[in-house]
Amino acid sequence: MSLFVDAIGVAMPGLDGWPATAAVLRGDASWIAAALSLHAPNLLPPNERRRATAAVRLAFKVAEEAIAASMLPASGIASVFASSDADTDVIHRICTALARDGRTVSPTDFHNSVHNAAPGYWSIAIQSRLPSVSLSAWDGVFAAGLNEAAALVMVERLPVLLVCYDTTPPEPLLATRGLAAAGGVAFLLVPVRSAATIARLIVTPSTQSESVINDTALEALRLAGTATRALPLLQQLAGREPGRVVIAATGSRCIAIDIEPC
Repeated sequence: MSLFVDAIGVAMPGLDGWPATAAVLRGDASWIAAALSLHAPNLLPPNERRRATAAVRLAFKVAEEAIAASMLPASGIASVFASSDADTDVIHRICTALARDGRTVSPTDFHNSVHNAAPGYWSIAIQSRLPSVSLSAWDGVFAAGLNEAAALVMVERLPVLLVCYDTTPPEPLLATRGLAAAGGVAFLLVPVRSAATIARLIVTPSTQSESVINDTALEALRLAGTATRALPLLQQLAGREPGRVVIAATGSRCIAIDIEPC
């Protein structure tokens, strides 16, 4: 599958926004671990903004950055939202409420409990009626999201916004689902090259070993989350050099991504 990247959004510990992330991944700046700040979604109406959870806000942070760097209207872009666990804070609060006397679940938590809460908010915000896919695939969720988004670009010939995001679960969920790093990444993918295009991607199945980051701290970050698995691809794009990265998918499967800078 051949497609093009027109814009990128990034929010990971110590990596706030694509320009700053690119500088770190090129080696032009040092990586300093820092917690993610809570984003106030600019595109959401006030009522929806008040109900938006940390996971939704994280998804919006990277999605809004990619859209802002794009030359396309947001309403004309299809979307794929990929998250391993969606909103674990909401899951924890609902399970806690159900274990107590009265079993009173917050209406807002119930409203946000579905896996596709973030894309639902996004569709409201940009007033889009184009296709939107929400998926999960454990640690391989970024690869699954990219595969789905690439297929949508190729088949429907539509621009597609891929958003991959996960927050850190609270205890006791963290002990079972050990995502130590929250993070989000967004790619605006298009079927034809434009004036804004960063690179061409060619996505194929692969039996190669997944790519790693040579920097020890950044490699630990890559393994600590789900959206962070995109770091090798981001590093290759930041360097603006042709090359190949391999991202682990589900089971023993991987996808190879050949990058041709534009």
